[in-house]
Amino acid sequence: MEQLSSHLAANLAELNARFGRSADFYAKELELYHCKGAIVLFDGMASLKGLWQLLLDAASRRTPPGPAEQLTGEQVFALLFEHSALPAEPAPVENWDALIRRLTAGMAVLLLDGCAKGIAFSVQSLNARSVDEPAGEGNLRGSREGFADLLRVNTSLLRRCFRNDALVIEIGQADCEMKTEYALCYCRDTADPKAVQKVRQTLQRARPQLLLDSSYFVPWLFPCKIRTFAPVSYTERPIVAAAKLREGKFVILVNGSPSALILPTLFCENFECLDDYAGTAYFASFLRVLKYISFYLSIFLPGVFVCWAVYLPELLPPQLLFKIEAAEQATPLPLFGEMLLVILMLEIIREAGLRMPQTLGHSVSLIAALIIGDAAIAAGLMSTPVILTAAAASIAVFVTPSLYEVATVLRLVVLLAAGVAGPVGLAACALGVLFGLTRVSALGVPYLRDAVFPEVPLSPDGVTRRSYPKLSRQPFTIWQKRGG
Repeated sequence: MEQLSSHLAANLAELNARFGRSADFYAKELELYHCKGAIVLFDGMASLKGLWQLLLDAASRRTPPGPAEQLTGEQVFALLFEHSALPAEPAPVENWDALIRRLTAGMAVLLLDGCAKGIAFSVQSLNARSVDEPAGEGNLRGSREGFADLLRVNTSLLRRCFRNDALVIEIGQADCEMKTEYALCYCRDTADPKAVQKVRQTLQRARPQLLLDSSYFVPWLFPCKIRTFAPVSYTERPIVAAAKLREGKFVILVNGSPSALILPTLFCENFECLDDYAGTAYFASFLRVLKYISFYLSIFLPGVFVCWAVYLPELLPPQLLFKIEAAEQATPLPLFGEMLLVILMLEIIREAGLRMPQTLGHSVSLIAALIIGDAAIAAGLMSTPVILTAAAASIAVFVTPSLYEVATVLRLVVLLAAGVAGPVGLAACALGVLFGLTRVSALGVPYLRDAVFPEVPLSPDGVTRRSYPKLSRQPFTIWQKRGG
């Protein structure tokens, strides 16, 4: 790495060449102890007021008045860095990479003539979104705080959850053009050391073109050409991330994104939430079973409906069969094509409502309800049973939002297979989903771990859960089996 020059003019010339055309670059030449120096920073990221109170005022009041007391750059550096009470960064700035990294982090750097090292001061004044409740993770109980966009704010929110020395936060820079910062978080007493080393090396070897979210690391963490289920999850709640850290998992935060990546994740954890542990065990177990049913309904309900109505009508009750037949006789499309069209339209409406401004979201919902729910049936283009089935499957997927992408794709695949091949295609898709679940693993931890289907009749904390006092007597980490 290229070292800084001992000549102040050379360093300022290099900085002007790199950032001189940027309107936010600020360089102020000054004199400390009769030694020439310069403060460099980016306006809007560092506080000029705080910097003046911290350095300029404190140092200038101690400047000797006579020329006989003139100090060299090395002497001024030693005086300010080692023998003064100024809160400087613990490591000096010795090369250009370190200088640019600190400037872009919102720090101010003092450069001195005759010294090839600089002093960095933490005087950040970064404007960011305030800490508020995440919109995508609803809970009835627990903290309302959510991650913000700045990495340092997020690490501080995570640190506040731990009142011991267990939490380790490693900050690194991604190997991309923007040199985006990320944080690898884990608990030293519960995380597996070999897994820590593997994840750390994987993040260092990753070569993303851009790093805008923690999910950009997934292809490097789990390289796979076709990935149905990914053994990772995301959260915007610090308390959720802290709970996962205590289980021995890893949390990855990226500067500029409030979404924290958690790995490794088990399949059963997609059906759990904070409210499960705040309520009674029997009600939490009931909700988890309901979530499992909703997930499989969202995938297989349209395909099973098409398969029964087209290939196995004798399995349907006569009254239901007559109603379906009467509704389909009034529509121009076959039942399979009609179901496929309705599901695609529902996904288009959902995507439109997600991407468009919030002020127009209600208009989209109203138009969709009028067109699909009323006008299509009144015009005889679609039948009521098909719309009801497709709507039920589309609503059921929102019970498990972390599996939305997988469920949406699998729903279409199952529908196509059931419409083309009937029961054979439906059975093949069911086996494919099961095979896709069994072949997924992360850091040696299977996605369908035996904690989900243990040897004991009821799982301590899987599809059903036991009372919280019993769970608390058996601390769980993902690197060991959970007792029965």
